[in-house]
Amino acid sequence: MAADQHFAADGATIAYEVNGTGRPVGYAHGVLLSRAAIHGLGIFDLGALGSGRRLLTYDQRGHGHSTGRPKPGHYRFEQAADDLLGVIDASGIDEPIDFAGSSLGAAAILHAAVDSPQRFRRLALLIPPVAWESGPQQLRQWYFDTADTIDSIGATAWRRQWADAPPLPIFADYPPAKFDPDVDDALASAILRGVGLSDLPDPTQLAALTHPTLILAWDTDPLHPVSTAERLAEIIPDSTLHVARTVDDVRTWTQRTIDFFAP
Repeated sequence: MAADQHFAADGATIAYEVNGTGRPVGYAHGVLLSRAAIHGLGIFDLGALGSGRRLLTYDQRGHGHSTGRPKPGHYRFEQAADDLLGVIDASGIDEPIDFAGSSLGAAAILHAAVDSPQRFRRLALLIPPVAWESGPQQLRQWYFDTADTIDSIGATAWRRQWADAPPLPIFADYPPAKFDPDVDDALASAILRGVGLSDLPDPTQLAALTHPTLILAWDTDPLHPVSTAERLAEIIPDSTLHVARTVDDVRTWTQRTIDFFAP
């Protein structure tokens, strides 16, 4: 694997790496994760995604080897999109890239594709986050509640709570799905608040996208509901949706993405 490279981005230093040669492909991870955490989960295989390709991966600001500041606004989806475009620029990739992203990564891709559609060829959106909520009792309140907990009891106690929490039902029999959040303790609360303050682009903007788009959702996850994936499939003109109901099905996503990016 190539050594990390870094670039400065509005109060953060983003760590990224480029491996291999060929048509470019990229991956952006979700909130509280990192490149290392994705490898540890054993669900989505970045090595296989990059086989025969020029693979760009990075850690979101405040995650993994990337730094950040304790300001919620720095972790909104729009900033994540700016960081993604900055990573592409820093990597020297100057042709349209295939990009896959999970959760926060999927949101970053959508905002980046709306802002700079010419930078992308095909998109793969894994577990897109809850979006376009209105009224009381919004699911995204979880991010604010968890941030309040961290501020109240401290990050160490929060990590113990996290470790003791049950997995999503779809991963009940898959122990590797448990992970330790790969974020700086001093930034965890701000990161969650920033995500909670965010939303996906307006549907009218998404309806204008022309990129072939693969949408992959899994069941039983309130923060990444199937309903968001279904709505995206309705909005984005050239889109394909797959919903996984089992871990074995989720583990087909690497090959599904590779096949989708192949043409």
